[in-house]
Amino acid sequence: MNKEVRDTLYTQAKEWVLEAGVRVRKQMLDPLVIHTKSSPRDLVTTVDQETERFFAMRIREQYPDHHLISEEGYGDRLHTTEGVVWIIDPIDGTTNFIHQRRNFAISLAIYVDGIGEIAFVYDIMQDYLYHAKRNEGAYKNHIRLKPLRRNFTVSESVLAMNNRWLIPNTLVDESVMEQLIQEVRGTRTYGSAALEFCYVAEGIVDGYLSHSLCPWDIAAGMILVREVGGITTNIDGDPVDILKKNSILTCNPSIQESIIKDYIEKGRKA
Repeated sequence: MNKEVRDTLYTQAKEWVLEAGVRVRKQMLDPLVIHTKSSPRDLVTTVDQETERFFAMRIREQYPDHHLISEEGYGDRLHTTEGVVWIIDPIDGTTNFIHQRRNFAISLAIYVDGIGEIAFVYDIMQDYLYHAKRNEGAYKNHIRLKPLRRNFTVSESVLAMNNRWLIPNTLVDESVMEQLIQEVRGTRTYGSAALEFCYVAEGIVDGYLSHSLCPWDIAAGMILVREVGGITTNIDGDPVDILKKNSILTCNPSIQESIIKDYIEKGRKA
């Protein structure tokens, strides 16, 4: 994608993200219609659905040859990342949206032939817009994020991860993950994958480890982390398949190898 086309797409996407944020804020005090999806913890509201519809209608009207991957049913069923693909989570952190009215975000990414070109993660209530274009750095509002610090150990790091790692599961032995939690300087849980990627990019946390994330959870965040020198893989250290669910490690390169070899590989279940 040439720079002129990318800049035009970036400007249009930014306008839509900010407009969608205004629409969400206006609905914050309205009664929420809440449904469950795969489980009682997997929630969706009419605000999620209306926000996704907002993006889908505008993309299809203005860019009819582009594709869309999204959470709430307005996307395409894709088997390839060829062409221009928009990947959108209208509200990442729906549980936070419902219970806290904060710590949620709009996540939008544009990939071209499988390469992440443009990213936006909008923390609506804080009015923080994280954004990036490939090879042009990552920003929080108008401030460019610094390259990630280097040459430190797991014991000097703060990780974002939730308590699912300590519940018996089919991925990694929970006793080994408990050892990791005891080793690091601290752990945090924010309840929004998109924002947790942003916090890795910003250096607020040094890594984020999560079970079974969907493309719309990670697509924008991967670009932001990449632009500050971070790395995102699945938990085995392999490249992420952006069309599938992945259990993810996104982090500062200084600690990636140690987390995978000393903890994940050690506790990996067949």
